Amino acid sequence: MTAKSLSVEGGALDIPEPVGGGVRVYKGIPYAAPPLGRLRWRPPEPVPAWTGVRPSNAFGPNSLQGVVWGDIDPYAVGVSEDCLYLNVWTPAAPGDGARLSTMVWIHGGGFVVGSGAEPRYDGAHLAARGIVVVTLNHRLNALGFLAHPELTAESDHRASGNYGFLDLVAALGWVKRNIAAFGGDPGQVTVAGESAGSFAASALMASPLAKGLFARVIGESGALFASPDRAPASLAEAEAGGVDFMRKVGAQSLAALRAAPADAILAAAPGPGFRPIIDRWFLPRAPAEIFAAGQQSDVPLMAGWNKDEGFNFTLMQGPDAKSPYADLARGVFGARVDEALGHYPGGSPEADAASAAALGGDLTIIHPTWAWIEAQRQSGRADIFRFRFDRAPMTPQGTFGERDSRDAGAFHAGEILYVFDNLDAFPWLIDDADRALARLASSYWANFVRSGDPNGPGLPRWPSYRGSGAPVMALDTPAKAGPEEWRERHMFLKRVVDGNKKTA
Repeated sequence: MTAKSLSVEGGALDIPEPVGGGVRVYKGIPYAAPPLGRLRWRPPEPVPAWTGVRPSNAFGPNSLQGVVWGDIDPYAVGVSEDCLYLNVWTPAAPGDGARLSTMVWIHGGGFVVGSGAEPRYDGAHLAARGIVVVTLNHRLNALGFLAHPELTAESDHRASGNYGFLDLVAALGWVKRNIAAFGGDPGQVTVAGESAGSFAASALMASPLAKGLFARVIGESGALFASPDRAPASLAEAEAGGVDFMRKVGAQSLAALRAAPADAILAAAPGPGFRPIIDRWFLPRAPAEIFAAGQQSDVPLMAGWNKDEGFNFTLMQGPDAKSPYADLARGVFGARVDEALGHYPGGSPEADAASAAALGGDLTIIHPTWAWIEAQRQSGRADIFRFRFDRAPMTPQGTFGERDSRDAGAFHAGEILYVFDNLDAFPWLIDDADRALARLASSYWANFVRSGDPNGPGLPRWPSYRGSGAPVMALDTPAKAGPEEWRERHMFLKRVVDGNKKTA
């Protein structure tokens, strides 16, 4: 072992020169064996040993994926089925004995695209605040979430479908065993993520397999909790979809499916892709049931969403862009549509558009996140800090295709550049107020990673959601805590979800 390397599972890793602020970034570190051949659709296995000193100057390949959204470029570092790599930003010098709190970031992308190498997730500015930042890749879409009766039968746990989540457990285990080499504290790990990454964070908080692997959780815009028009599939439902998928690929057996080219697997995946399920192992039951029984990891939680999630998820888009709003609402609520329209009223083109956006954002992102926070509030004891990101970034025209950027508001994923203090990652029109909010948000996030409390010297006070009046922090310029809004409509959505469970 030379002075220019450090030891991790698998072998020696090259020590890079520090970048700005004394932060070093170690890229492309394998945390599990490549999930190829016989390991396709199996739980991740340990990293194979390598010889010599492994370079750490290039990101590992992204999980196999195509182009779905304009803000995610999967080809910048390449795509491959061999994708189980992570990256570490640390302000600690090698061997200095530091024990810094660590944030493990799970990327967004609907479980079909995304990676830990996206420029907006660059951890240098957060790490410069005195924490270690880890980003990672995991299996996506059909390669990460396919269930099938044959896969279930060969499993020691009689489960299939959540391989991408098992990758996350493996990554967290790797962090616990190895992060001290980078100056991190294995007992002070925060799981954080946005959109699909936030869905994953809620699932990890529920999963018995992840207990003891983290001390805190941050969720931004998403949770694996049901809303009136969507809920994670059961194992049986997902297996039936897997049987159809095998037929579509043209494979006659699981062995043939494992031997099929990865590109053929990706091409055969359905439009929205494969998603997490209730597999009976990683998730023995739905997260809502696990939380209701008080069986989740009871750790401090900071979670919330963006004010205008509905800009991205309005009901009136795609083939339904010109459909009558009342008909779309009836398709979701059936006989309860009149009650729904009392909370999401239409009646004019302007009212229809506003409620279609509000309802779409609630169904897809906001209500599941609200339900997660409320579930932890009811059955957990650890502290909760709830936020709503209200800042509307100034984005160039064309950012959202033909839609006017001035209408986007505080859109989905818009907070990420502020949280990471990476406002230059996208060509937005940035002003001094944006820079001030980025300093504020990244300080709150770093403080929570360190202590489970976002508050710190010189920052506007962020009260606990468990406090009097259940206050919510509005992140804008200025940032200000205030009472919860729209609780009545979320209570209505909860009643619908509960009713759906009884009739299922």
